[in-house]
Amino acid sequence: MSEINFDIINARVTFKNIPLYTLSRFRFKDLKIACETFKKIPGVAECVIIQTASRVEIFTVSNLELGDTPDGRRTEGKTLILNQIKEIWQSLSELEQIDIDHFDQTLEVYKGNDVYLHLLRLACGLDSVVVGKDEILNEIKASLSHAKQINVSGNILNKLFESVMRIATRIRETTGISKDVVSLGDVAVKIVDEKAGLDAKKRILLIGTGEPAAMVAKTLNKKGIVFDVTSKNIERSTGFSKILGGKSVSFEEVLAGFDKYDIIFVATTSDYFLITFDRIKLVMEEKKKGTLILDLSDPRTVDEGITVLPGIKLLFRDQIAEIYEENVKARAGIVPAVEKIIDKEVPILEATMKIIHI
Repeated sequence: MSEINFDIINARVTFKNIPLYTLSRFRFKDLKIACETFKKIPGVAECVIIQTASRVEIFTVSNLELGDTPDGRRTEGKTLILNQIKEIWQSLSELEQIDIDHFDQTLEVYKGNDVYLHLLRLACGLDSVVVGKDEILNEIKASLSHAKQINVSGNILNKLFESVMRIATRIRETTGISKDVVSLGDVAVKIVDEKAGLDAKKRILLIGTGEPAAMVAKTLNKKGIVFDVTSKNIERSTGFSKILGGKSVSFEEVLAGFDKYDIIFVATTSDYFLITFDRIKLVMEEKKKGTLILDLSDPRTVDEGITVLPGIKLLFRDQIAEIYEENVKARAGIVPAVEKIIDKEVPILEATMKIIHI
């Protein structure tokens, strides 16, 4: 074993700084080509990309050298590499001019120990839409597996990711942060299934493109349930559907065909009623079968007045909130313990990363 010097960079765009429907434009159409292209940047020796419904993250290793002699060109080299990462990102995704103009504000860039800290937090589920979910750990494993398969990762990123996954698995088991995790979507879909039954014959609609809607979409996808998705802005629902499934439908088309749906999930951030008696009265008064609507929005965006229409059953977020919020509260109490362990693990990880088999 020998000591090795290197620079590691993590450049990322996540749900924390842009809406999910916008994130779809930052995704790479072909992950293999993206990984291989980033690795071709002069000085870059390794690359792994994590691309999920809520994030696109690039990890690169550059300036590999043995021994203790520092490379005086490193600071300048990092800047050049980052500029090329941005250029390649633009060329291999569907970024619009507004995204490019604000790229510096949208893109988060971390180096060295900050990368170790971030990757550990991510693998432990602290930076996920739903804290503690195992999903992200599985996605990290899949990302490394893909990088190995196409030969773009190497000794350093393999060691980093494998060490982080091992540590995160231990932390999850020790603290229980992953135990019995349920999302708002899990609870919502379970309640609707109990009330109306979810099967292939049912027409399902999801209204909204934010994080609550994403949770519902993920649960529906996991159960193999087909659904339509809509928003007041068709571009939003189209972007959302690209990464979270569902068939994008215009809001006007939805209102005109409201009677075709058997189950409707509403999860928006609108500050006014989207679904009102006047908007759906004509199309719903002839409907023979019932319609179950679950409004998860806060504040509510479905007018309670629609319940006078025949066959409509309306549920609100507060009717399922207790189950979900108790789960969130239980995990929130565990987060400080997880963070404390992570803080102790980062220096150890840093030390082990300096020693590598060559």
